[in-house]
Amino acid sequence: MHHRIITNHFILDLMKLIPYIFGFLLCLCFLGSYGFTTLPDRNNKRNTVEQKLPSAMANSLPASVLFPLEKGNKPTGSSGNTTTPPFVGRSYTGFKEALAYKESRGRYGIVNTLGYLGKYQFGIGTLALLGRFNADQFLHSPELQERVFDANIARNKWILRRDLKRFKGTVMHGVLITESGILAAAHLAGAGNVKKYLRSNGAYQVADAYGTTMQDYLTNFAGYSVGVIAPQRSPRVISR
Repeated sequence: MHHRIITNHFILDLMKLIPYIFGFLLCLCFLGSYGFTTLPDRNNKRNTVEQKLPSAMANSLPASVLFPLEKGNKPTGSSGNTTTPPFVGRSYTGFKEALAYKESRGRYGIVNTLGYLGKYQFGIGTLALLGRFNADQFLHSPELQERVFDANIARNKWILRRDLKRFKGTVMHGVLITESGILAAAHLAGAGNVKKYLRSNGAYQVADAYGTTMQDYLTNFAGYSVGVIAPQRSPRVISR
């Protein structure tokens, strides 16, 4: 009997607490809804407006990533989806980083939907010309990617050596032709296409799959110092 009386009192006390418990749970639900709401980024409205970049880098970016980013190489920034290139001025390093930012936002482990690889978006054919045949090894070696880029610049300098002397400093369709602009355009479209563009006074034009033209690269990557790389006829990137 005594046990039953205690139990009844317990049930009555519990019933008195029900309104408080219900109110507490309601508050939790209300506050929790704020914690999981996606808010628009003030600097990048709903992450649909591309952030403004330096003029040497402002163009469309490669398509979606098919290869996972390497550890420690994820984009950073207030919105979580951008990376800021280092400030290196108009040096050769500045040229490389500006071009890499345009190609891949500076990410080594990226492959675009057309199969172009790495920080500088090389095709398999170009890698083979430089003596590299293992795409997986290439993607996982930042040091190798940097060496391949330098070798390709040396190769394009050799192929375009006469055109660099002939057209550097001229103006074509309102664009000042510079050595770095020519080399950037060759990275985009190949040295042969750049030759045709220059020798036709800009009448011959090609664009990549994303609509970027040689003229875009001639404009956006003009005026960098690229003299540290010497022309080389058939450079090969050997293993170390």
